[in-house]
This record gives sequence, structure tokens and C-alpha cells, in this order.
Amino acid sequence: MNELTNFDQTAEARDIAYHMHAYTNAVRHAEVGPMIIEGGEGIYVEDNEGRRYIEGMAGLWSVGVGFNDQRLIKAATDQLQKLPFYHNFGHKSHAPAIDLAEQLIAIAPVPMSKVFYTNSGSEANDTVLKMIWYRSNAMGKPEKKKVISRMRGYHGVTIASASLTGLPNNHKSFDLPIDRVLHTMAPHFWKDGNPGETEEEFATRCANELEAMIQREGPETVAAFWAEPVMGAGGVVVPPKTYYEKIQAVLEKHDILFVADEVICGFGRTGNMFGSETMGIRPDVIVMSKQITSSYIPFSAIMMNDRVYGPIAEESNRIGTFGHGFTAGGHPLGAAVALANLAVIQDNDLVANARDVGAHLLGRLHGLADSPLVGEVRGIGLIAAVELVEDKATKSVSTAGKLGGLMNNAMMRNGLISRNMYDAVAFCPPLIITRAQADDLFEIVAKSLGELEAELGVA
Repeated sequence: MNELTNFDQTAEARDIAYHMHAYTNAVRHAEVGPMIIEGGEGIYVEDNEGRRYIEGMAGLWSVGVGFNDQRLIKAATDQLQKLPFYHNFGHKSHAPAIDLAEQLIAIAPVPMSKVFYTNSGSEANDTVLKMIWYRSNAMGKPEKKKVISRMRGYHGVTIASASLTGLPNNHKSFDLPIDRVLHTMAPHFWKDGNPGETEEEFATRCANELEAMIQREGPETVAAFWAEPVMGAGGVVVPPKTYYEKIQAVLEKHDILFVADEVICGFGRTGNMFGSETMGIRPDVIVMSKQITSSYIPFSAIMMNDRVYGPIAEESNRIGTFGHGFTAGGHPLGAAVALANLAVIQDNDLVANARDVGAHLLGRLHGLADSPLVGEVRGIGLIAAVELVEDKATKSVSTAGKLGGLMNNAMMRNGLISRNMYDAVAFCPPLIITRAQADDLFEIVAKSLGELEAELGVA
């Protein structure tokens, strides 16, 4: 039995004893224990010691409508009373899944054909990769199986989706990435632009690198390209304006599908219903999760166009079935909550609010640019990041993640939950945040930055 020391059977002690955490240093966790959140209201959460925080990350980029929306709670309760579970295997269906599929197709940024349900963004991306391989076989192109994603991109943690992810710690010791998954450069001009290079020239270089990779691998072997419209876990990277125009020209030249991972960007985050609209993307597949239910219920969905769906449908007829699915895919509870979530977003014009308050918050964050520790402020809509550096001229730090970790801790002490990706601290608050609340968030950021400057002696 695990020894419980220093915590005297508290919730913290029991967490250490029995609970293995995601994205956590397990040994370190046993030393410091958890932060336990017990309640939430609007943009705020409260821990088990009564301290209240602005949830500056909307949980995990996901709680769009805030932490206690009564319409979502009622939708879940009503659905539990009516039909707590059913599946969609073997021609079975139910009203919430049908209604949601119809609504998603109606609001899609480009014409789409069908919706397929999964349980998480990871499962959705994993499923899309299987679908693409299935489709290539259906089209008599068994060699067209390679896919390209981007360094610093994030697409999940299952074996296939973690392979698509372009972050080293998602690969180390997991024997990843798997074969047939390739990675091209991230579109971060501030970090990766060459001296004297314009954003336009940088975007061209990104497209040229993709073209060279495709030519090197053989265009007939490459099936799809994966991208978040705006990178999230990779540090909130907003590509240059012409980036996607140039990338899509390469894909169209070689008959390569575009998979838009909208898990973070979808449902208003970038100031449009989908990030694809914001960034001028014409995807063949859209992956959705997180904000589709404001994460009240685990749920995800895939939209695909006829170009993707048609060969898959024909192959399922040849074989006799599409041999893939999840017990809880299209769960009636999740679908009902998603429908309520969409209604709240639309009825309260939260997409416009993301544009307005996001621009206000980003403008205030840009006011931090004179700090000796701030290398770049970036964002779009209601998602932003402040990149910290020790040397502004070289955009460098001596120990990756040190500044970001210190800043993250300072903000938490001051009442703001954020998340640092190495030395970029991110802000992705619920879509319901007001300008006044955004000002409160900013004041905590500014105060914490000042404390960090004083601690490091650079004020």
C-alpha cells in the first residue's frame, strides 16, 4: 500500500496515492500534489480552499460557454431522462445525432456531405487517418497512404494522432511517429523566419518545403495534409496571410486532401464559426471536439465532403460494412449537449464577442511588448500568446520552459490559470468573457510579468 505522508488522508493525498495524471511529471506530482478544482461559474473556477481564478484557458481550450451554463445542463438532464444511451451501429440512430449532423453540415464553412461521430479529438484524427487509408484502397491506389502534418502541430495522443502531432514529448519513449506520417515546417514567422525575409517570402518558403517533401516522397504516395488553422499547443501560431493560399495550391496540384483540425479553432474561437473561414482554408475533412460541447460531455465529430465520403461508401458496400466505430460515438447525451451549446453560441452571438473582446485583449497584451522579457505577442480572435525571452535580439532563452513556467506560476498566485508551452504563455478564455473581465485578466498578466522582471532583476 502507498504511504500517505504530510497530507493526512486529504483529497490531495488520495490523488497522489491513486490517480495517475495526464501531461504530468509523475515523480514531481508525488512531491507537490494536485490543485483541486471544486466549482466553476462563468469564466471562473474555484479550488478546494476557496480561491477563485479566471480560467484563462477555458479548461483545455474548450469551455466556450463558461462553467455553469444552465441550457447545457438542462439538455443533459432532459436527455438522460429520455434516452441515456444508444449507438449508431448497424443502421441504428437517434434524434440528437441526426439533428446535430444536419446542423453541422448547415454551418460548415465549405460544402460537406456526412458527419461521423467519435469521442475525442484524438480518436477523430485517428479515425480520419484510417478513413484516408480505406479510401485510397477503395480507389485502387494502395500506395497513396503517406500523410503530412507540421512540426509543433497538435492532433492528439492515440498512436496515429500522436504521430501526426509534431511535438517531441509526444513521441519520446512511445516509439512514435509511426511509418507513413511525415512533418513539414511550422509556419511561425517570428521564430523561424530568416534574417531579412518578409512574411510573404517566408510563406513561399513553407510552401516550397512542402512541395519538395512531396516530390521527394513521390506525389502518388501522399494522401493528405493535416493542419490546425491556428496552432494551439504548439504555442498559438498564426500563419502569415498568404500561407494557406500557397499551401493549398501545392495540395491541389498533387490531388492531396486537406484535413483541418478544428478541435481548438472551431465554434467561434478565431472570430468566425470555424478557423477555416478565418484563414481561408477549403478543407476536405474537418475534425471537431472540445468546444463542440464546451467539454461538458466528451464528444467529437468529423465532417467530410463527397470527395472523401464517396469512395469510402462504395468500399463499405464492396466489403459489406465500414468496420470502424465507437460504442459511445454519437452518444445521445453528447449530441444533445452539443445542440444546446450551438444554440447558446448563436443566440448570444459569442462568435462576434470573440472577435470584439479578443481584439481588445490582444491590443492590451501588445502593450507589454516593451518589457525586456517579451519577445512576441500574437493571436487572433479570442486566442493569444505572449512569448517570453531572455535576449530579445536573438529571441533566445538559456533554459527552454523556465521563463514560461515562472510566469505561469506567478499568474496562478495572482488568480489566473494559464498554460505555458515552453516559454509561450497562452490565453484562451471562455467565449463569454466581457471586455471588463478581459481587462481583469490583463491586469493579472501585467502584474505577474512585473513580478517576474523584479525576480530576475531586469525591471
